[in-house]
Amino acid sequence: MIKSDQLKSNHRLSDKDFIRDRILNFPTMVLLLLQKGSRSVQLMLNEFVQAQMPEITVTNSAFSRARQKFRHTAFIELNQVAVVNVMYADDDYKTYKGHRVLGVDGSKVLLPNSQNVIDEFGTIAYSNGGKHKHKIEGKRAYGLASVMYDVLNHIAIDATLDKAKAYEIDLAVQHLKKTQANDLFIGDRNYPSFRMMGELKQNSTDFLIRCSKSSFSTARQMLKGKGADSQVVQLQVHPSKLKQIQALGLPKELTVRFVRVVLDTGENEVLVTSLIDETTYPTIDFKELYWLRWGVETFYDILKNRLGLENFSGLSAEAVRQDFHASVLLTGMESILTDDAEETLAKKVLKNTQKVNKAVSFHTIKHQAFEILLGDESNIDLLLKRLTELFLQNPTIERLGRNPPRTKASSRKSLDYHKRRRKLCY
Repeated sequence: MIKSDQLKSNHRLSDKDFIRDRILNFPTMVLLLLQKGSRSVQLMLNEFVQAQMPEITVTNSAFSRARQKFRHTAFIELNQVAVVNVMYADDDYKTYKGHRVLGVDGSKVLLPNSQNVIDEFGTIAYSNGGKHKHKIEGKRAYGLASVMYDVLNHIAIDATLDKAKAYEIDLAVQHLKKTQANDLFIGDRNYPSFRMMGELKQNSTDFLIRCSKSSFSTARQMLKGKGADSQVVQLQVHPSKLKQIQALGLPKELTVRFVRVVLDTGENEVLVTSLIDETTYPTIDFKELYWLRWGVETFYDILKNRLGLENFSGLSAEAVRQDFHASVLLTGMESILTDDAEETLAKKVLKNTQKVNKAVSFHTIKHQAFEILLGDESNIDLLLKRLTELFLQNPTIERLGRNPPRTKASSRKSLDYHKRRRKLCY
């Protein structure tokens, strides 16, 4: 697909781009952008030519000119075809009682502070913290990422990078275009609005959303420990939101279920859900079910820390989008390619579960990217076998039941970690 004229035609800036047989052709640009790491672009290019064509050189400026002809949408299509469609090509994927469990969340992304990026995405004010944390020191370019992530199968079904001050509900609604029957939407305290639940109802998508202390009256009472642990309620749209709901063609009344779960700390947590049937979905299941949402937080951790997303390889808005969607595609590729290794580790009878080490898997994929995606298809079985053997090296341990306290590191410790202790793998 990467070599196809159709993909090139769909995702180049103009019909005149990538028509000559140059070194930095369309397929090569796909793979080079996938290899964006924490080092300089020139070092990446030097490694590329040393491995592929040692008799030539490629400059950073040549790469910059070539990427200006390339649209980030190529990575969106590749993710849909090569990751999402592959994962769900048959029924051999993980579900919860027949539901795909889709964690949806947004996250601020620090962007290059260039004028082009600021014009496209906007800025957010910041302070230096400490005693002067309320004093605005300046503004930085930011974007708001939003993703709909299959937390059981570890792939991003849909992802977007929007303006810094975009509304998370609007972005979540756009994700619903990529849902299918029996999907379960899981969201945190930013999502329990009447509009969001109405959109989900209209889309025939089940949901499970955590309620905040300022949400629905039933949830506020349950957070105080009042009433039953499971209550089915008829919600009416607030008069102030009636015109908006009518304009969107959404129902003015919703039947939902509020469920209270008690955390290990003794704190009450209230969830609102469309899973009304208490026999099929007993109250006791919801604590663990909502905990699955943590998978989308882990996804952002991989993007920002493991893959160094915020260390962008260009200063334009299009370069930012290229890097973002290339990183999303890369996480999906890693999930697909490590599947056999994960199954092998899961079969081991051990006290603690073993998982593929992400540092190993992403580093391996990066250095095998050209061979994986552009190599001889006759050698694919041998290549995948070799990759699986590499993925099985130095697995990480998953100790179930651990609940370490969440502490915020001081600026000094954080700086020490990033300067001296952090091990880069990509």
